[in-house]
Amino acid sequence: MRTIQKGPEPDTLRRHRRKLGADYVNYADKAALRQALVTEQRGLCCYCQSRIRAMSENMKIEHWQCQADYLARQIDFSNLHGACLGGHGRPEREQHCDTRKGNTALCFSVCDPAHPIERQTRFLGDGKISADDVAIDECINKVLNLNLPRLVANRKAVLAAFQQSMQVGRRVDPTRELPKWDGREPGELPQFAQVVVYWLTKRQARAAR
Repeated sequence: MRTIQKGPEPDTLRRHRRKLGADYVNYADKAALRQALVTEQRGLCCYCQSRIRAMSENMKIEHWQCQADYLARQIDFSNLHGACLGGHGRPEREQHCDTRKGNTALCFSVCDPAHPIERQTRFLGDGKISADDVAIDECINKVLNLNLPRLVANRKAVLAAFQQSMQVGRRVDPTRELPKWDGREPGELPQFAQVVVYWLTKRQARAAR
């Protein structure tokens, strides 16, 4: 996970909110909403960081605070994220991200710049993600199921591939490599980018000692 910087909402969503009886169901331009979410998230799921595209068959529009309990926020752009399908239709043990979360509340937000989620999580060498905060760690494992074996294997593979690419007789320069993974460069981010960001940041910290 990484902190998402919210961008401008679609004009159609802004206009829709002004209508009497406006809600999420009767908002007709979800294609524009999906595109806005995918763009600001740099092509990655808000939770697991797998690739998402702005198509209904490839992603879900996630309500951080669920519609069932927070009707007033159902068309609040700051409450909306783009999420992967998360194993939709599979057994619960194989579900993750918004599909697994359902209406369960999260104790953190991926859009809170005052408390960046990447500063509260750790990516281990075996591909697992964890947090020192017990509540956040429980959300990672029980609510979002981000340590699903398939996701763990994907993160481990991305890190291993990056480390292998660095073993070509040149020294790793975190200052040069980080912008390609942490969002400072334009365009889509690589899948599971934060695992490499975490590794590079640790290298950078060690080099500064």
